[in-house]
Amino acid sequence: MKPFYRIIIVISVIAGIFLARLAYLQLLTDRYALNAANTSIKKDYIIPQRGIIFDRNGKILVGNQPSYELSYTEALMKTDFDTLGFCNLVRITKTDFINRIKKLKSDKYFSKLTPITFMKNLSRDDIARIQEIIFNYPAFNVVSRPQREYNVSTSGNLLGYTNEVNEFDIKKDSTYYQPGDNIGKTGVEKAYEKTLRGEKGVKYIQKDIKLRNIGPYKDGKLDQEVKPGEDITLTIDYDLQKLAEEMLVNKRGAIVALNPKTGEILCLATGPDIDPKAFTGSDKNKEISKLLKDKFNQPMFDRSIQAGYPPGSTFKIMTALAGLQMGVITPETTFSCPGGSFVMGGVRIKGHGGNIPLVPSMAISSNCYFSHAYLNILNKYPGNPDKSINEWADIMHSFGLGQFMNNDLAVGSKGLIPDSAFYHKRFGKTWKPLSVVFNGMGQGDILLTPLQIANFTAATANKGWFYTPHIVKLVNGKPNPDKRFYVKHYTKVDKKYFDVVLKGMEAVVQSGTARGLRTSEFTQMAKTGTAQVPQGKDNSIFTLIAPAENPQIVVVAVIEHAGFGATWAGPACTLIAEKYITGEVKRVGLYNKMVNSSFMPEYRRQWIEQLRKKGILNFNKDSMKVTKMRDSLKLQLPDWKRKQMQKKVDSLQKLLELKK
Repeated sequence: MKPFYRIIIVISVIAGIFLARLAYLQLLTDRYALNAANTSIKKDYIIPQRGIIFDRNGKILVGNQPSYELSYTEALMKTDFDTLGFCNLVRITKTDFINRIKKLKSDKYFSKLTPITFMKNLSRDDIARIQEIIFNYPAFNVVSRPQREYNVSTSGNLLGYTNEVNEFDIKKDSTYYQPGDNIGKTGVEKAYEKTLRGEKGVKYIQKDIKLRNIGPYKDGKLDQEVKPGEDITLTIDYDLQKLAEEMLVNKRGAIVALNPKTGEILCLATGPDIDPKAFTGSDKNKEISKLLKDKFNQPMFDRSIQAGYPPGSTFKIMTALAGLQMGVITPETTFSCPGGSFVMGGVRIKGHGGNIPLVPSMAISSNCYFSHAYLNILNKYPGNPDKSINEWADIMHSFGLGQFMNNDLAVGSKGLIPDSAFYHKRFGKTWKPLSVVFNGMGQGDILLTPLQIANFTAATANKGWFYTPHIVKLVNGKPNPDKRFYVKHYTKVDKKYFDVVLKGMEAVVQSGTARGLRTSEFTQMAKTGTAQVPQGKDNSIFTLIAPAENPQIVVVAVIEHAGFGATWAGPACTLIAEKYITGEVKRVGLYNKMVNSSFMPEYRRQWIEQLRKKGILNFNKDSMKVTKMRDSLKLQLPDWKRKQMQKKVDSLQKLLELKK
């Protein structure tokens, strides 16, 4: 075949493909008819109602209320637009109007044909006034967009909040989100965003040459129905949650409760708490900004799942289980403790006990016993502490420690369980077990979140297994479809070793460090913890299982810089268990002690000390500085200078008030 004919054939084939594709696009698909560039078709979105959030007992925690805003479409703007008339209608200045339009046009997602939010959070009175004559301004349209309504005054971190999408949100899911849309930013709202948000409805409206509506495109056959978000029922018992938040007022820390048989989180409280109503209204961004900037209280930091704490003596449960499993101790093992303390190689750990077996050592929380037990763990393979500690770490990981828990919470921390690689970085290839012996009593390098402490306690109550802790029980009235929460995880400790540890925990309440928390209403197994921290007073920690004969609830409390575990964290745990098991708080005196106590003076003292170390605060010098600046404010100054100086005065004054 001649080259000329070959060229003709190739060109004919390409032309045929092009014509076939063109015919398909024009005759068999609406893709280009519906393209945003086609000015004869307008695409209107219908925002779905967001799913309602209930607690496990059917109480509505988060619902919806109507919210109104004005949208702006550049292509509908008339040349004879009455700017002053519109400004008077919506009650803004002409300068404000011009600045708003400029800001909208500078957005990278701005399109002349796509409605974009011009003004948000309009009141019902505003809408009633505006709707009467908004038809005179076709570039603007009233849009109803559901806004979250919180029916509770606590648990802001748990529930989270929604806010307008940013550039990152749009890039992450550009097929759904557009500027002006809302998205879950934190908490349950973020974790279950796709479940709660629903699916937008779409209406294709035909426009004439003047961009006026002339009816639905193709009689609405291509329109998409709006699908409301799905309702979710949390595993949380709000009565327990509220009780926990009350006990955390003027304290920092967390209270967590689990159903050990299901992994359902019954309570996930953090202190200080946030009233979720701060996440609504026209000033919500200012309120959120204030919360984020509060370095003193850090209210947006969820201590129940983000804070890694030394677990203190509650970790002796894990030391005992690991020691039994690794065969380096038995229930009858005893250790010599001169003067009741652990003394070896220049290391001295104060405590009490000695020459007594596991159960009574746990009852009195013997530092000596569990330091020796941990040293035995590290020396299981003589001369090879790497192998020993890695075997121990592997057991810890099987309880969900030192790793992310793969649950349905928006944030979390994996804590810290050190292994050989960790100590190689610190000490080099050669390290001595004695130098890390503090791990055995939950000090040293161990860091756990309150939820992780609750999880290892639940696994102990179940004698070796647990379900992944989770926060959602039902989706649209049906069991949570997430298969992760129906899989039993088995630990690497044999079932036979749990009985003696549980017996030790029972002895803690009957005759040991938590005997003051006994009650005739129900039986309890527990472990106290008093963790030393460098900033100041010890952290108060407690973990509890109740009832002892048939565990229904596990409760963990951590209260920062409060002192002994049995004195503060213990009462919080036992009152939560009492409320859950009996339906009411019967030890009113214990309740009053918890809700009326405050550790803010200690926190302020630490804050001032921290500021001093950083050179931020010098009381005498700053007092004089405030006085001089106030005198300067009495002079004639430009407004910008006065505002700038007043801001500095207010900031410095707050620091001085903390000192007082």
